[in-house]
Amino acid sequence: MAEIDKVFAGAIPDLYDRLLVPLIFADYAHDLAARVARLKPHDILEIAAGTGVVTRALAPQMDANARLVATDLNQPMLDLAAQKQGDDPRITWRQADALELPFQAWSFDVVLCQFGVMFFPDRVQAYREAHRVLKPGGYFLFNVWDVIEANELAHMVTEALAEHFPDDPPRFLARTPYGYGDPALIRADLEAAGFRNITLETLEKKSGALSAEEIATGFCQGTPLRNEIEARHPSGLGAATQAAIDALHQRYGEGAIDGRIRAHVVAANR
Repeated sequence: MAEIDKVFAGAIPDLYDRLLVPLIFADYAHDLAARVARLKPHDILEIAAGTGVVTRALAPQMDANARLVATDLNQPMLDLAAQKQGDDPRITWRQADALELPFQAWSFDVVLCQFGVMFFPDRVQAYREAHRVLKPGGYFLFNVWDVIEANELAHMVTEALAEHFPDDPPRFLARTPYGYGDPALIRADLEAAGFRNITLETLEKKSGALSAEEIATGFCQGTPLRNEIEARHPSGLGAATQAAIDALHQRYGEGAIDGRIRAHVVAANR
């Protein structure tokens, strides 16, 4: 994974939350929040919380005396998440690296992560940290995208940019967010970190419906794919986004577009 794959700053957090959350993240966030809520946890840790879509889905389902610590590597993402959530004394926002969590052992009943584990440069180490901070018998729940070919819109944007940059195609989407979809590898990494009772459920859904312009802008400008595009052509972000728009129009026509999306939901015990 390239170092720039982890950088969500500048204009990225707002575009990510405004466009990609309703497009691909919201339904899975509600699913993950419901799974956590059914466990009735008191102490909850969220890692790679991003702009807080799961936090917002989970908060209304938490007990009055529960506490949730929501963390992310990127402070700009947390700032937006806290702003959108509003004041809630049960929720604490904290910048933290999932590979070196600043919490004592046996601190949480549940650790959860929405589409974040793909970004960890050492996933087994991140899983060891989740295992360390969980109480005995605690649960680790997360979701992760299946391969990019099973996620039509991201795949189409990636293919369009490969044609736009034929000598050096930007591969952020396929490499990182959609690059950890092998159930056997996920299970092996969790086992290496000490987890047991591992279950994996594959959920296929339809994305939200947005225009081609919104979809292309979300992927090209609201993710670290933006960094890859600008590294190839500092003033080429608009042209690259337009190439993705044109490809989406050619495939789907005008009007709102949706597409097949598929992810794995994973649960494991300490």
